[in-house]
Amino acid sequence: MIITYPIVETFHSLQGEGYWSGVSAFFIRLAGCDVHCPWCDQKESWSQHNHPQLSGQLLTQQVVAANPKIMVITGGEPLMHNLEPLTTELASLGIPLHLETSGAYPLTGSFDWITFSPKPYKPPHRSIYNHVKELKVVIADSEDLEWAEIQADQIPPTAIKYLQPEWHSQKSSQIVYNYVLKNPQWRVSLQTHKYIGVR
Repeated sequence: MIITYPIVETFHSLQGEGYWSGVSAFFIRLAGCDVHCPWCDQKESWSQHNHPQLSGQLLTQQVVAANPKIMVITGGEPLMHNLEPLTTELASLGIPLHLETSGAYPLTGSFDWITFSPKPYKPPHRSIYNHVKELKVVIADSEDLEWAEIQADQIPPTAIKYLQPEWHSQKSSQIVYNYVLKNPQWRVSLQTHKYIGVR
């Protein structure tokens, strides 16, 4: 039986956020999310319906044609799906495979890098914490800083910690700036792809 996944879109661009900013990346955006962040910029990914179902084999062919530095599975919330078959297929390419997730569901699949972006709207599953390479917490107001610190206490000490201003909130950038100055264990992550006008 061929396993398929609902795909909102695939595209080749630059990773715009976090540690890997500026790197050539092929993105696989899976459909389905019930975290429902009010400021989400990918609300078209919430529903799993009305999106094409693609196999791992076809997605692998798209990656080969793009020839990126890294592959990124994102969403939506990709862990709503069993990612083991997909990651097994993609791993055959020998290209580093990344996951971007809120961690709201149990971790499946094998990844070289996991960007963990936990949301208070649907708390993370315990299985994610020990595998985090990069913590990225979106900050809309000062109350989100407490959530960020609670999450930071549960990840490996080697994980990189980022605070990311909420794109539509002017005050959030100043909140993040001030906090990082006083708490140097944190870094600032910006959505650089939006600043330079690419996907």
